[in-house]
Amino acid sequence: MRGKMVITIDGPAGAGKSTVSKIVAKRLGYLYLDTGALYRALAYKALKDKIILDDMDAINRLCSNTIISLNNIGGKIKVYVDGEDVGNKLRTEEIGLAASKISTFPVVRQRLLDLQREAGVRGGIVAEGRDMGSVVFPSADYKFFLDADLEERTRRRHNELLNKGNSAGIPAIRKDMLARDKQDSKREIAPLKPTSSSIIIDSTKLSIPEVVEKIIRYVSSK
Repeated sequence: MRGKMVITIDGPAGAGKSTVSKIVAKRLGYLYLDTGALYRALAYKALKDKIILDDMDAINRLCSNTIISLNNIGGKIKVYVDGEDVGNKLRTEEIGLAASKISTFPVVRQRLLDLQREAGVRGGIVAEGRDMGSVVFPSADYKFFLDADLEERTRRRHNELLNKGNSAGIPAIRKDMLARDKQDSKREIAPLKPTSSSIIIDSTKLSIPEVVEKIIRYVSSK
């Protein structure tokens, strides 16, 4: 296996990116970077401040006036908003939809781009998101695109919410997921899609350990 690599794992909501990326990073002794958390962090601040999400001027002010920082704690990169650790506040459907919406603004993507690239400058990182291989780390050593069909992704998100003590009906989750898929794939800037060099893994009928082993085999082959 090569030295300290940059590995990207992209894909739609509910495909298993977060769980897989965390395990792969741990297996390799790498840092895990949840880049979606950065967009969620900014969305968290926007909702907290009751900002209208399609107000360009308000989004510009949000980007200028919000301090988002990363801190490596025990091999995991934690996200802070204006000094507040927001890691346990970001995994709601409302924040997910808001993050998808504000990610269509060039000022938001530019605001977070340098922060993401700085985290991976020394390699030894597994970066998870929606445009890691296509935009943020186009020269990554390995690019994976993790996918699953809509029904399976809906089922996984439903179970995830139940395990966290949140209740949400499957029809509502499916509706929100379709909306996020449309926003992410149809946006003009950095749409969600695999690159020509991406290794596509359909996880619909695969367990988390099976997906992890596939990725480990790829990155250990050279």
